[in-house]
Amino acid sequence: MLPKTQYAKSDDVHIAYQVYGSGSRNLVLVPGFISQIETYWEQPEFAKWLERVGQFSKVAMFDKRGTGLSDRGVAVPDMDKRMDDIRAVMDAVGMATAYVMGISEGGSLASVFAAYHPKRCEGLILYGAFAQFKSWFPTQEALRQLFEYAEEHWGSGAALPLFCPDTGSDPSLQEWWGKYERTGASPRDLIEIMKVNSQIDITEILPSIKASTLVLHKTDDGLIDIEGGRTLAQLIPGAKIVEFSGRDHFPFLGDERDQILGEIEAFVTGLKPKPVFDRVLAAVVFTDIVESTSQAQRLGDKLWHATLEQHDAIVRDQLMQFRGHEVKSLGDGFLATFDGPGRAIHCAKAISDAVSKLNLEVRIGVHTGEVEVSSDDVRGISVNIAARIAELGGGGDIVVSRTVKDLVAGSGLDFESLGRRKLKGLPEAWHVYKAV
Repeated sequence: MLPKTQYAKSDDVHIAYQVYGSGSRNLVLVPGFISQIETYWEQPEFAKWLERVGQFSKVAMFDKRGTGLSDRGVAVPDMDKRMDDIRAVMDAVGMATAYVMGISEGGSLASVFAAYHPKRCEGLILYGAFAQFKSWFPTQEALRQLFEYAEEHWGSGAALPLFCPDTGSDPSLQEWWGKYERTGASPRDLIEIMKVNSQIDITEILPSIKASTLVLHKTDDGLIDIEGGRTLAQLIPGAKIVEFSGRDHFPFLGDERDQILGEIEAFVTGLKPKPVFDRVLAAVVFTDIVESTSQAQRLGDKLWHATLEQHDAIVRDQLMQFRGHEVKSLGDGFLATFDGPGRAIHCAKAISDAVSKLNLEVRIGVHTGEVEVSSDDVRGISVNIAARIAELGGGGDIVVSRTVKDLVAGSGLDFESLGRRKLKGLPEAWHVYKAV
């Protein structure tokens, strides 16, 4: 059952809020530049994300004055009035203290609240947030384009790719975001709110924050530059920053969402959550730089480090192009998964070709089978097989299992048999092939 929308009185303004969850710790969610708390639940991934937060905390979330279901048409609020709205909601739900989590532009408000009301803030969580508006809109031209969008296309959802480069073109997600825009603010109100937001610069107050602080940010966030998060972590005393892969600004989208939830839970409860495993069929890919040790000795530490950075950037770019999921970096290689073996092989070929321009050779192993998936790793016999298969290759080789070869039949991919090979640690020989 969805939470009931209620109203708290902040001076003479009505603030819409919801409270839900069964956890023992209090958590207040401070939204971004616009919100509509009932529309949250209409997006399946967002709803699941919120439900997960409610498993370890009692959650209060609200629409800021002038947005969503709160009173509209009120004077554009300053930070003081917005802080009053947080207090009004906390008072209405009986939260003397709470962890305060600011998302996106809401992170600035949450930070100011933590600085001015330390007795009510048990801890501060900042996701995809910033201290200065330029981390969001670095130029006046960029802001002008938003205003033009508000005047001409507001409510269409067409701006979603700016927030979520990887998933923002999905028609159903755009339809939901269009409704979110329409119910979150009118075009006029949006423009007025953003004019006020454009003056945000809270750098001077950050050193005054006494609450334990967790900063969460996606390194390639498509909306808020990572330096915005890094600045927060640098200026807030004792703050911890955790960076995640991914480009979609929303915390509930992307493979990293479970990692984000895990960090929030650990911070709020003080307990590291037990990993949740799921078994799925996946194409597992291992990459490995051939003779990396001798290469490092030949180039020296500085040049080898620079070469590795270029190698890593190339691999990640190709994984993105072919919709692969980076599980982890292995120092001189990567472990990744794909939802289809054909794309896995095409990606492997692209990686091999691209890194050769750095005078590097990689060997790559590909196998398909069931794996156990947790929030930040994959495991199982299929992972071991892919690793052992990769070890059979030489420079530039892409070695695959018979399972992979059979699954891509008819794709136009060609293979050369390497015969049956004994794989280290496995009881039986495997028939393997080299992609040519």
